[in-house]
Amino acid sequence: MNLMDNKPTLLVILGPTGVGKTNISLRLTEYFACPIVSSDSRQFYRELKIGTAAPTEDELNRVKHYFIGSHSIFDEYNAGQYEQDAMNLLTELFQKHKIVLLVGGSMMYIDAICNGMDDIPTVDADTRSFWQNQFAEFGLEFIQNELKRLDPTHFEEVDLLNPKRIMHALEICSMTGKPYSELRTGQKKERPFNVVKIGLNRPRPELYERINFRVEEMMAEGLLAEAKQFYEYRHLNTLNTVGYKELYEYMAGNWPLDFAVNMIKQDSRRYAKRQLTWFNRDKEIHWFHPTEEENIMGFVNETSKK
Repeated sequence: MNLMDNKPTLLVILGPTGVGKTNISLRLTEYFACPIVSSDSRQFYRELKIGTAAPTEDELNRVKHYFIGSHSIFDEYNAGQYEQDAMNLLTELFQKHKIVLLVGGSMMYIDAICNGMDDIPTVDADTRSFWQNQFAEFGLEFIQNELKRLDPTHFEEVDLLNPKRIMHALEICSMTGKPYSELRTGQKKERPFNVVKIGLNRPRPELYERINFRVEEMMAEGLLAEAKQFYEYRHLNTLNTVGYKELYEYMAGNWPLDFAVNMIKQDSRRYAKRQLTWFNRDKEIHWFHPTEEENIMGFVNETSKK
């Protein structure tokens, strides 16, 4: 694949949470003089800076970023909308840049850009209401078990702490009588750009140690205060995510603070494991340790000569 042919290139930097995508991404964008398009679905929300490990002001000033703080927690936003918005943005960016970086770890959002979303049926109001009521009455574990029963394949892939995604899969199962995973064809849409995927990973003990340390850093930086600002809106799907939902259990008097912090660490590690399970099925990803900067740069440069 020729990075310098007539077709522009989307250089994708992906990996599990806490692996260290930011530093190498900044170096690559400065080297290629190109912007970063984020595919971290939690960093879209401007109110959630600490708990999502959003880029700092200094990092944002170093390189132009898109889809960082672009939405509010009160906005409804999904991978399908992101595909449309990001593709429109890339059309504009590729008029000025031969290479653009896509950086993040949100699996469905990366796939939405690289491969395109499947045409899934629109959910009718009755089906949506039914599963919302099931969740409200019986809770998260119930809908998790229902998904495991109706679509064990998707159960292994989905973010099990995200009830909106679980309910969406259940809605499709109910409407079609088929597992949601069967409707996801995996057929790629044609893209007017090359895609080069670089995956970052570390040995599991090293990755988990980094995740645990980052949670401690977030708490020291004021994650609890950030979460408290939005406690009254904790029912929002955007806040039902790792780092916030555990602290809301503490604020509700259900958990001690130390236990809540440990649960953030545990849920973050579980999420990293799910990310790697998803990514490891993609044979187009070229894997590196984040400290292998010279090898990564060499790979990109060598790819450009082919």
